Amino acid sequence: MLETQTSWRWLRIGFWACTMISVAVVLRRTVALAHPSQSAPPQLAALDAAFASHAALTLAHIIPALAFVVVAPFVYLRRFAGAAWPERILFPVGAVVGVSAYAMSSYSVGGWVERCAVLRFNSLFLFSLFRAWYLRREPVQNLRWMTRAIAILLGIATTRPVMGIFFATRGLTHLSPEQFFGIAFWIGFSINTLIVELWLRSHQGQSEIERIAMR
Repeated sequence: MLETQTSWRWLRIGFWACTMISVAVVLRRTVALAHPSQSAPPQLAALDAAFASHAALTLAHIIPALAFVVVAPFVYLRRFAGAAWPERILFPVGAVVGVSAYAMSSYSVGGWVERCAVLRFNSLFLFSLFRAWYLRREPVQNLRWMTRAIAILLGIATTRPVMGIFFATRGLTHLSPEQFFGIAFWIGFSINTLIVELWLRSHQGQSEIERIAMR
């Protein structure tokens, strides 16, 4: 029982950490687009310039993503149990995030390695979101698929610490962002997808989903 509670606690910590990182990433990118830094390190300045070259598409992707991330916690909060409004926002906003992610992949910093990661996990995200919508009248299955969609989208937050490690060790690896961005995407999204999928298939995960969905 104690082990079960501990795993659930760490999953919640990871969820909130990913949520906060995602919000910070969007806010930082929005500010960088509006007010480009004149003193940023060369590699960071180059990344900012790359996103600025397609600013409208970037905003069309990150603003809906911010809305998705902000609303997602309400799916699980006890106070809003049974409320329909979170998913009424998440479904259309998530669709915009997914479609714009496909468009964003045309400008992938990490080339085809990153692009393949985006295509794979974005397709899983949209499929999970569609399944959640299709099963919206079945609370347990609906929540299981919505949880998958949320976990995959929050994978973008998990890529950030991975990228941080690559940036910190670039003196040893001599890898540029163009070389490690794709690897970071595969690692970050895979971590979120695998951990949540294993949890959903565990006895404890099934019990928690049923408890949240049926309250």
